[in-house]
Amino acid sequence: MRTAIFPQTSTSRELADTYGYHEWMVGRFLEYMPDVEKCLAMMESPSSAFIRTNTLKIDPKSLVSLLEARNIELEPTELHEVYRVVSTSLPIGATPEYLAGLYYIQDISSCIAVEELDVLTDQLNLDMACAPGGKTTFMAQKMCNSGAICAIEHNRRRIPSVIFNLSRCGVLNTSLYNFDARSVGSLKMKFDRVLLDAPCTCEGIISKDKTRKTSHDPSDIEELSRRQLAMLLEATKNAKPGGLIIYSTCSFAPEENEVVIDELLEVLGNSIVVEPVRYGLPGLTRFGDRRFHSSLSHTARLYPHLHNTVGFYIAKLRMR
Repeated sequence: MRTAIFPQTSTSRELADTYGYHEWMVGRFLEYMPDVEKCLAMMESPSSAFIRTNTLKIDPKSLVSLLEARNIELEPTELHEVYRVVSTSLPIGATPEYLAGLYYIQDISSCIAVEELDVLTDQLNLDMACAPGGKTTFMAQKMCNSGAICAIEHNRRRIPSVIFNLSRCGVLNTSLYNFDARSVGSLKMKFDRVLLDAPCTCEGIISKDKTRKTSHDPSDIEELSRRQLAMLLEATKNAKPGGLIIYSTCSFAPEENEVVIDELLEVLGNSIVVEPVRYGLPGLTRFGDRRFHSSLSHTARLYPHLHNTVGFYIAKLRMR
């Protein structure tokens, strides 16, 4: 599907000029994003910081006590392992507790993706794009270091960060592979759970990287959408019957989110089911002149100004 571009309006031009975006991006936001200006304004400031307790090494209550003794104020979130950092007297990535692997700095949206994967002990699970290792280490702690995780990362330069985080967090059940996840069938294994946090345009992390306002064009969205669908199709080929797949991105673009899932449903039909995600706003069922399968409302969108997260999309897919 070609990237949808909408006619300029006085609103799209004004917002683009005010906040420094390509106008075509803002024109698209106006088609589906609630309260666009509030979202753009919020992304001008750094997003909230979150930490995830590494329960392989410590329980949440004990971690909170240690960090409070360092004048780090935390507040609980919907996930019992995850806390929002309210205030801190020192960099949250420079504490002895962080270096010892007692916690991981990770946006709650990313943690929700793993929460929805319903990981259990003694499973054989797959992370198809694992760097820098946040979701992989969360999967491992939910598995209590049992079973096995195959973690794949195509970009060789990102492998050291994964190795560092696996080691720091005490993960023992994970094998790391450096190849293109579109060839995961070469492992000749079937998986109980598959996580695909797909490479994307990263429109949702503008609060962390302002270059994302102007660093991509419509052709990048089209290219990534094709790649994402290919990766997701490979995921379905290697998931067990009854297995779960989580597809996620940190992009707002419907072509990288709902369009990918809609096209997957067109290919696989009744052999896959979209299950409800418990967090966020319902996914889109229309964009421009395109209508999506009604089950796309079971997917979820997380917006910075509504959910205090980075922008994120999550689809939960059950193999039949």
